[in-house]
Amino acid sequence: MNDTTRISAEFLTSASSLAECPQDSIPEIAFIGRSNSGKSSCLNRVTGTKSLARVSKTPGRTQLINFFSTSYHARLVDLPGYGYAKVSKQKQAEWGHAVDQYLKNRSNLVGLVLIIDSRHLPQPLDLEMLTWCRGQQLPLLILLNKVDKAKQLERSACLRAIQDILDDYQLAEIVLFSAKSGKGTGAVLQKIYDWFDLAAT
Repeated sequence: MNDTTRISAEFLTSASSLAECPQDSIPEIAFIGRSNSGKSSCLNRVTGTKSLARVSKTPGRTQLINFFSTSYHARLVDLPGYGYAKVSKQKQAEWGHAVDQYLKNRSNLVGLVLIIDSRHLPQPLDLEMLTWCRGQQLPLLILLNKVDKAKQLERSACLRAIQDILDDYQLAEIVLFSAKSGKGTGAVLQKIYDWFDLAAT
């Protein structure tokens, strides 16, 4: 029976490049989003912990590809946030290259969880990510995070903008989510379990 409140996970390892990623065939679901979108908080919420992924008010805190093992014989992956970060352009370029190589060449990847702040319209890099995922036909779960802080008009505008991009992208789903209150956690966990079950068949 799957736990509808959390998925048990623990830190496994970090990698700064595709070559440093675990060399096996264990399925992985990756979390990605703009710096300060609440990505690490979302990962902590679905795993029922407060410190699995490092949370900070400073954008760009996640600097490596972080792998977490689960009791499902599958992994969760925390990718560096894209967009604004108080680091050098060279460091941002290094992160971008590592993430790009992971997304394009990591055969373990079975699904991507994209976190977007529901208080704002999707930013250019969010739209690029949505467009790329659609082009790759990559299974995608979009979390409109911070709905507890967003006004109704803000949420609606963000949702419409994303739906316009997705159009007939059948492998994408949207969940209204709050890492703080836990809203939407059950739906997110069910999708994670579905992806892991599909990968195991």
